[in-house]
Amino acid sequence: MSSHPSDTDNEKLEQLVSLMRGLGTRTVLYQQNVAASLGLYDNDLKSVDILRETGPITAGELSKITGLATGSITALVDRLEKVGYVRRQNDPHDRRRVIIVPQYEHKEEVSGTYRPLHTAMIELASTYSGEELELITAFIGKASAIMEQQIRSLHAERGKTSS
Repeated sequence: MSSHPSDTDNEKLEQLVSLMRGLGTRTVLYQQNVAASLGLYDNDLKSVDILRETGPITAGELSKITGLATGSITALVDRLEKVGYVRRQNDPHDRRRVIIVPQYEHKEEVSGTYRPLHTAMIELASTYSGEELELITAFIGKASAIMEQQIRSLHAERGKTSS
């Protein structure tokens, strides 16, 4: 046997990282196609998904998360409000602040667009045992946390170079 277990493990780890990068690329391409099918810009749909995760947030918070300038966020929220995906609401604790409230989740065009992917992913996930699903879920959760950290790091670096 010419292969050492550590070499094999390293190859498997590299293959996993490569597959995850490819999944990330396909996710971005999928989101671009979903956005186009809904008549939205990519950043509009990304913001819609961010709001799905965070719930109501201020325009400033959305600007920080997306890296978009506040003027771009204002135009983005205007577009999303016009099609009924969000609404603006005064912050009950600070009337000067406006909170962006998502309201698109139950729109048929949104749920209908995601339904085939949701169904296919449920079908795929159902081929795994409960224990395997726990492991996969934990891995994806930890991988997402690493991505968040990397996003913050890149954002901080970008801030240093633009100063």
